[in-house]
Amino acid sequence: MNYKVAILMGSPNDADKMAPAATTLERYNIEADVRVMSAHRSPALVSDFTQTARQNGYSAIICGAGMAAHLAGAVAAHTTLPVIGVPLSGGAINGWDSLLATVQMPKGIPVATVAV
Repeated sequence: MNYKVAILMGSPNDADKMAPAATTLERYNIEADVRVMSAHRSPALVSDFTQTARQNGYSAIICGAGMAAHLAGAVAAHTTLPVIGVPLSGGAINGWDSLLATVQMPKGIPVATVAV
């Protein structure tokens, strides 16, 4: 079985921090599709991509975002695929804001969260 995982990030500035995710997936022969889309700046794009992700062959979605870090929650609200949130460091409190925003999802919006 072939697997394809989307790696989403809120800004092109996050590319260096999210690059190891693609490298790791490719090491295991899992296709990594890296895209930039913001839950705040392009919410319709996030919604459209997420709602069709399963039909387009994705097995999971990894979301990297800093500060308010709404991306993983926005994605999880529109799919039943596994969503992994990657809180990114930066901002005034060095990633604590993104960690808390990613880990504290409401009931019914499951996001697996990794460390900053």
